[in-house]
Amino acid sequence: MLAVKTLRSELNIFRRTVRLMGNQFEISVVAENPLWAEERITSAINEISRIEKLLSAFSDDSIINQINGNAGIQPVKVNAEIFRLIERSIQVSELTYGAFDITYFSGDKNNNDSIAPVTGQSNYKNIILDAKEITVFLKEKGMRLSFAANSKGYAADRAKYILQTEGVSSGVINAGGDLLAWGLQPGNEPWTIGAADPDRQDQPFANVDISNMCFATSVNTDSYAVISDKKYTSVLNVKKGFPVSAIKSASILSPTAELADAMATPIITIGVNAGLYLINQLNQIACLIIDDQNRIYTSKGIQLAD
Repeated sequence: MLAVKTLRSELNIFRRTVRLMGNQFEISVVAENPLWAEERITSAINEISRIEKLLSAFSDDSIINQINGNAGIQPVKVNAEIFRLIERSIQVSELTYGAFDITYFSGDKNNNDSIAPVTGQSNYKNIILDAKEITVFLKEKGMRLSFAANSKGYAADRAKYILQTEGVSSGVINAGGDLLAWGLQPGNEPWTIGAADPDRQDQPFANVDISNMCFATSVNTDSYAVISDKKYTSVLNVKKGFPVSAIKSASILSPTAELADAMATPIITIGVNAGLYLINQLNQIACLIIDDQNRIYTSKGIQLAD
């Protein structure tokens, strides 16, 4: 059923929730006609379903499965959409010094039926793109591609694009907690979010204006250990193996959900100081970090409203 929330305006917010890509997506559009809104939401859901199928590695005929299956063997011809997505993913990897990486190694069996050792940690440099032939080649056998870290963001961006081309001038896409908003609420108010402390998610500490932006949060759920009823935090840099500044959550504000989704987890990996330094070097992107002492850090591009 299509849920409707009536506000003090001639316009209403129409919503529908579906589960796709292993996440819950809620599509909200501002409109007057409920039937028109329902058709637009259906178009957005169909686009998310298309992206889910496009990036799947489980179907034998999927492009991603073909790329993975030909690792260390030969390049694979892909469509322009996949090529550009991989190209952008490599750019984020370079930006984060490998903290973001769409590649991983899968242990392959050798002639003795034992599992071959997993080698390498940051392998995005071994993705070979040929822009002229539009091909993708994974240089080493056992290499694989996975878009788990940025696929839902990309799907949200595509759903927004479809809604806008069909005349939706204002709406919100909630992709598993990542919020992509555009336009204004009924009554010409901006879309805002109460960014919550992971320990007290029912009590927001700040209202952040997210109109025409995406707000994505990554929570460091695996970093806590409870000893004698006390919570301790220890975060390791997965690339180097040494402790970094402990972060409970990192939120990214950027123009696209794909970029926000891709950047949130690397910020947790590299720590508070390095994360803030990185974000402050970039245009049109900001971050909000909470450490293990509940201290709040913001980049120069974000302001917290009272």
